[in-house]
Amino acid sequence: MTILDIIKTGGVILYPSDTLWGLGGDATQDKPALRIRQIKGREADKPFIVLVSDLDMLRSLVGEIPPAVMNEMEKSIRPLTVIYPRGYGVSAHVKAADGSLAVRVVKKGFARDLIRVVNRPLISTSANLSGQPAPASFEEIPEDILRSVDYVVNLHRSKTGARPSRIIRFDEQGRIQVIRE
Repeated sequence: MTILDIIKTGGVILYPSDTLWGLGGDATQDKPALRIRQIKGREADKPFIVLVSDLDMLRSLVGEIPPAVMNEMEKSIRPLTVIYPRGYGVSAHVKAADGSLAVRVVKKGFARDLIRVVNRPLISTSANLSGQPAPASFEEIPEDILRSVDYVVNLHRSKTGARPSRIIRFDEQGRIQVIRE
């Protein structure tokens, strides 16, 4: 099976995102979200980040993008994850209990190319056990995780020092709150 087949059939992959090595799968399906929770030992009420390849895919998941959020996205040097008040078209197991959805537009690299080819948003969560530090390199990924996924991407394994995205939230009134700098 190819990586595309694995994603489309609800499998879980280990891949280099635009930030850290991540566990992922098709964000529109329940199966990968539930398996990733099991692999990580992650609480059922903790939402995931979803990666998209462009603004059109983003709009299909969250509707209109407020000007203040567009401004933050344009000026952000680091990858920026935005928590939108409502998300659509993804598994309920990906969103927060209040219906909000965390989404990041991937601007370049392998993850963006993969999302474009699959033409589906991908779940993205760090490749660590819940409560443990996120691995800064492929070598730091726990063996349990490596054995639990359906596919491991053979790319950028020597890259070190990666860091998570900046995260902001905005509310229905368009006010922005920084969650993680």
